[in-house]
Amino acid sequence: MSGNALGALFMCVSMFLFAVEDALFKSVTPGLPPGEATLIFGVTATAIYIALTLHAREPVLHPAILRPTLLIRTFFEIMGRLFFALALAWTPLSVTSAILQAAPLVVTAGAALLLGERVGPARWIAMAIGFAGVILILRPTPDAFRIDALLALAGMVGFAMRDLFTRASPPAVSANQLGVIGCSVIIVAGLIMLPFDPAPPRMPEAGELLRLVLTGSVGAAAYFALTRAMRAGEVSVVAPFRYSRLLVALGFAYVFFGERPDLWTLAGGLLIVTSGIYTLLRARQPLPSQIT
Repeated sequence: MSGNALGALFMCVSMFLFAVEDALFKSVTPGLPPGEATLIFGVTATAIYIALTLHAREPVLHPAILRPTLLIRTFFEIMGRLFFALALAWTPLSVTSAILQAAPLVVTAGAALLLGERVGPARWIAMAIGFAGVILILRPTPDAFRIDALLALAGMVGFAMRDLFTRASPPAVSANQLGVIGCSVIIVAGLIMLPFDPAPPRMPEAGELLRLVLTGSVGAAAYFALTRAMRAGEVSVVAPFRYSRLLVALGFAYVFFGERPDLWTLAGGLLIVTSGIYTLLRARQPLPSQIT
């Protein structure tokens, strides 16, 4: 199997696992407050990555975590985890997952505006179409505006900026060490949410605790598969397969949560995915001034 084929396979596995993680978390939050659920999820995932880091004989925390780029990355990770957890708790899974697919578009725009990467007019147009898809999901009329979808929007922006600053993070920090930082941030997000939970913390029932432990375990496995995907193949070839997450999420939303996405959500998701794939594939082609 070629590197690109292996990378695409790992990317699909990763996206499937991330969709499972989202569904497991959402299944718990109707009964357990989202802050407490996030805290337990974060503790589980952090413990797994600490174990992986120690197994690799690496320091759990690299000194470079105090560098400005990683501190900014950590801030946006907290923002993404906080608002995405709230979106999973209170917003339909289909809506939350569709909006999340706009993250690569935000990363591309941010790379152009903040990191000076060159982006041609065609990709800017594609990104504008993708953002129009987000507006469709939010609802374009005052009567139908989904204010709860703003939680997913804020979470998506947080994750996109996290990914952007990951590009600028020190290469000395390993994937396991980044995993420890990222999962520790879930704990911080849970602690921030606790005072605002609609109900006081309580002892989780056995089924709830099991699902949250599974959430953390599946999330750690998804992150591992994502790392393998990005290292096995070319980014421009492998990255478009991240949109398989939306298909799995829509299936879970339909089967397990009884959601029936309306035309606005489906049309917006289609625009986001189509423009995102075009943007990623277009990135493989040089700009006219770069052709020799």
